[in-house]
Amino acid sequence: MRIYNTLTRKKEEFIPIDKNNVRMYSCGPTVYDYFHIGNARPFIVFDTMRRYLEYIGYKVTFVQNFTDVDDKMIKRANAEGITVKELGERFIAEYYKDAEAIGVRRATIHPKATENIDAIIDTISRLEENGYAYNKDGNVYFATKKFTGYGKLSKQPLEELELGARIDVTEDKNDPMDFALWKAKKPGEPFWQSPWGEGRPGWHIECSAMANKYLGATIDIHSGGQDLIFPHHENEIAQSECANCKPFANYWMHNGYINIDGKKMSKSLGNFFTVRDILKEYDGEIVRFFMLSAHYRSPINFADTLMEQARSAVERVYTCIDNLEFLLGNAEDKECDAALRDKLESCRGKFRAAMDDDLNTADAIAAIFDIVYLANTEITSASGKAAIELALSLIRELGGVLGLFTRQESKSLDAEVEELIEKRQAARAAKDWATADAIRDKLKEMNIVLKDTPDGVKWSIVK
Repeated sequence: MRIYNTLTRKKEEFIPIDKNNVRMYSCGPTVYDYFHIGNARPFIVFDTMRRYLEYIGYKVTFVQNFTDVDDKMIKRANAEGITVKELGERFIAEYYKDAEAIGVRRATIHPKATENIDAIIDTISRLEENGYAYNKDGNVYFATKKFTGYGKLSKQPLEELELGARIDVTEDKNDPMDFALWKAKKPGEPFWQSPWGEGRPGWHIECSAMANKYLGATIDIHSGGQDLIFPHHENEIAQSECANCKPFANYWMHNGYINIDGKKMSKSLGNFFTVRDILKEYDGEIVRFFMLSAHYRSPINFADTLMEQARSAVERVYTCIDNLEFLLGNAEDKECDAALRDKLESCRGKFRAAMDDDLNTADAIAAIFDIVYLANTEITSASGKAAIELALSLIRELGGVLGLFTRQESKSLDAEVEELIEKRQAARAAKDWATADAIRDKLKEMNIVLKDTPDGVKWSIVK
């Protein structure tokens, strides 16, 4: 597999440190609200990366953190008259609901910043010992210019980065480029004991500390949204490498931005949507399909017309699955034609080649639709059970890698409906069209739609 590495700006062959266990860290949400559609993209993309690595045989230790203390959380908790902990617990629970709805599996470990204060303090202490951190009245800062590699991820010279740096009036930093590792206690804020006095961690340090604690000093893959490249990931590299004296991550993966109807998502523009909002209109699988229908590094435009296209595409696959399962009930028990088997198996090869090429999910989805096309044009009940089962299993197998097309529809009917279908078939055999039509109309009122095919009557439930 080849991965586009943001650190080197080129595709590189993926070679894990330990061939038996890929160590992957992905930045998670700050849990002060429901997560928005922009957050959903990295959650879906890097969940898919994890799934694919497991599919090709790796064990993956996947860590995704929860930032459960920061300025936004403190402000909202104080406004609601609750503790930051209570706010965090509420929105962590809501995160799991929405993540599950869009097919995002739980990480191997979901560490919280507030539950890893000891690891954070230890990392800051090592930075201080190594000469990269300094204390100003209980506020501890990272001395950015002491790290010669600063800017290597964002590919911006320190001089250019420095032009945009500012010192907040409440800060007493030695240099505008320095950033907070530990913040001294302020009224109305949660705090912990530390060697520098009571306070709380800065935002950047938590990821460095938790990645080191749960995955080791050097990890295989670090991932997140493109907006995190600077300053968050740049600062993570600086902290981690200065604390551990080792490279931090070998591969950096970043997904592209989401635009809404061609414009950047913004609360001020009124085009800011949470996943919870979108799930009121669209099934989570449609959201996931939409996100994976473009290459993860490309920008993607979120619009109702595109979501409707995604809905139609997903329904097309499920219609194919439904048709294949129906054919299976009437198929002969015979081997699959060799030429057809080769065509179907080649789709797996196309899928693997796409995913091996920097997680090209768009082309991987196209390979699944090649199977759908073959199923719709070349497979009938006369093709035999083996051919039908192969097509079905390939759609389920490859779709499952993407977290798609795994929904199982109920195929059972109650006794009354089955009896009505049998009576209609008997009426048709007797050419009693009036009775057959009356039964069909009655079933339609019960949301059961019938379709007469050369292989027999096919029914479906209209929702």
